Amino acid sequence: MSLLPLVFITRYQLKNIDFMKKGLFILGCFLIIIPLAAHEFWLQPDKFILKPGQTVNIRFWVGENFEGENWSGSNKKINTLFLNTQKGSKDIAALLSGAAGDSLKLNIAAEGTAMVLYNSINSFISLEPKKFNTYLKEDGLQNAIEYRSTNNENDSTGKEFYQRSVKTIVQVGKKITTNILGQTSLPLDIVPLQNPYGAANKDSLRFKIFFNKKLLAQQLIKIWHRVNNKTSATEITTNAAGEIAIKNTRSGKWMVSTVKMIRLQHEPKADWQSYW
Repeated sequence: MSLLPLVFITRYQLKNIDFMKKGLFILGCFLIIIPLAAHEFWLQPDKFILKPGQTVNIRFWVGENFEGENWSGSNKKINTLFLNTQKGSKDIAALLSGAAGDSLKLNIAAEGTAMVLYNSINSFISLEPKKFNTYLKEDGLQNAIEYRSTNNENDSTGKEFYQRSVKTIVQVGKKITTNILGQTSLPLDIVPLQNPYGAANKDSLRFKIFFNKKLLAQQLIKIWHRVNNKTSATEITTNAAGEIAIKNTRSGKWMVSTVKMIRLQHEPKADWQSYW
């Protein structure tokens, strides 16, 4: 959800091409895998800084506290999967097989900043009332909390469809490009306003958050920074323009994540739809 790892992944300065003393960015979004546990989900490259034509292996990771393990999914989970470079956007769904836990192996020839975008199909989860209420509270889903309270649903089972929208950004060669800055087809979209790989240390990195192409004001955002095998986490709320700013440091990995939940109407199986 958006790097550093950016689940949205990105960042850094090109000083004498001594880019980044290893900073990564992942824009990402979270998901629920087991009852009560809201797990992070991100695309984890084995390297974030590449030479043109070099192969990168990108794994689909789930975990907590920005510590992940390989997913058990496959191409059956794909709604869309694209590679975005300065030359345009390419559908790469065929590169992921039907084998559980498969990963992406990409050879990116185009110099510049590249971004992989993934949107999953819907999955379903059902949680007993207490666990569902706790989960809503932990992830700051105040609209759902208030709806359930107002409509006497606090003792009702939580039935939910959920899907993931994730980006990860890598730098290929020395050329910093702008192709990663615009809105994408992802329903929940964390959009950087400058290329993190071109940002100087201590610069503020700014992002806009969109849901179905509309800005999300007062949206809870979680920011994770992992460096020297330790993770720190902070929370921030978007302003009236749907924007946040974080202080850039060119070390470790970063993930920016959020979740949007809406009430479903006339849907017999689920009452809620969440976008992570």
